[in-house]
Amino acid sequence: MQVNVESQSAAFVEPLDKKSLNYVIRVSLIAALGGFLFGFETAVISGAEKTIQQLWSLHGFSQGFTVASSLIGTIFGSLIAGRPAQRYGRKKVLQAIALLYIFSAIGSALTPIWIVFIIFRFLGGLAVGASSVVGPMYISEIAPAKVRGRLAGSFQLNIVVGILIAYVSNYLFAGSGENSWRWMLGIMVIPSALFAILLRSIPESPRWLVLNNRDDEARAIFAKTGEHNAVELIKEEHELSKLGVKEELFNGKYNKPILFAVVLAMFNQLSGINAILYYAPRIFEMAGFSKDQAFLQPIFVGAANVIFTLLAMSLIDKFGRKTLLVIGSIGMIVFLALAANAFNNPGTTGSYVIVYLIGFIAFFAFSQGAVIWVFIAEIFPNSVRSQGGSLGSFTHWFMAFVISLTFPVIVEGSEKGGFYSFIFYSGMMLLNLIFTWRVLPETKGKSLEDIQRELGIV
Repeated sequence: MQVNVESQSAAFVEPLDKKSLNYVIRVSLIAALGGFLFGFETAVISGAEKTIQQLWSLHGFSQGFTVASSLIGTIFGSLIAGRPAQRYGRKKVLQAIALLYIFSAIGSALTPIWIVFIIFRFLGGLAVGASSVVGPMYISEIAPAKVRGRLAGSFQLNIVVGILIAYVSNYLFAGSGENSWRWMLGIMVIPSALFAILLRSIPESPRWLVLNNRDDEARAIFAKTGEHNAVELIKEEHELSKLGVKEELFNGKYNKPILFAVVLAMFNQLSGINAILYYAPRIFEMAGFSKDQAFLQPIFVGAANVIFTLLAMSLIDKFGRKTLLVIGSIGMIVFLALAANAFNNPGTTGSYVIVYLIGFIAFFAFSQGAVIWVFIAEIFPNSVRSQGGSLGSFTHWFMAFVISLTFPVIVEGSEKGGFYSFIFYSGMMLLNLIFTWRVLPETKGKSLEDIQRELGIV
């Protein structure tokens, strides 16, 4: 099939009028609210985990399993989200995710039984895993190329805002009595309900509609987003979509995007980010802070996360995904090594650790945090994007499960557990730097269809 590359690229990057831009921003931000719940669910357990440990007399592995139970859910959620998103549409799956968040928040807050608590945390994890696949996928498919990086990055921005609000909420509820942990977990029902209501006002993904031969509906949506010729160009570029044929991801054709998604997702968690987010108060107590201070310090970490995610969003479409990843890798190597050194020398912890962890979070947010969901949603073609997104998200959450499960075992099993953990994370970021610099492609400013052509898969 012959394609006029120049005319195609020009059509996909036509200037957006103000009305189209406002429409795309509104719809994308509603979809990105799933990221807020993702972030809140991820971080809120940090305030409750020590109380839960005492309440149910948990030690070592069982405590790690309790915290990681949500991550088991994310693994399954990321695996199963792709197929229903492909069959029933992105919007319907997002609505199901919102209901799961509501159910999990109510159940986790009210249950008096440990195993039932594990089940509700697992359901919350299902929502997080599915959200990490479908949210960025939806935004990348409805956002024009010119603003796709920033709008897809809004999902990550919502994640870090959710993390920050969870830390603030934990701090505010920390002194409210023996049931404070229930309030910490239950308050999430409010944003979950808001998400469910707002989702009713957004359209289905137009690229999913094209894939399912609903061209007239897709044209109406693309007209609102300012991509007036998108349907014809997508069908021209994707003969499989035109014929309504469904492809399998593991057919040998998509080895490059599979490699990029899996390795990038692995390194995202091998930075230790979820260990820090899930066990932040514990880490600061290890560094010598009092209990009250240990709940306060994560707020500074969360604020840095938001600020540097905003900075990354403002630059991601200007400097590109790869540049941000390289800069971030260098910063993470340095600050993780400094944190390891601090835990190796107990007399130098305290205020130094908060500085090092804020430095790490800043570079993580500027790079891996802002890029991962954007990049994974971009590199797979229309016909297998849901499967590719599921694979990347599964890898991310499986590694998060491993890191979160093993962290308390390591730090409780050795006086130098903090040192061993952080020096390992630093070494992983060195490998991440090499992989990013030598292997990853750049995707900024290109239509989804142009990216596939450059990878040689369409």
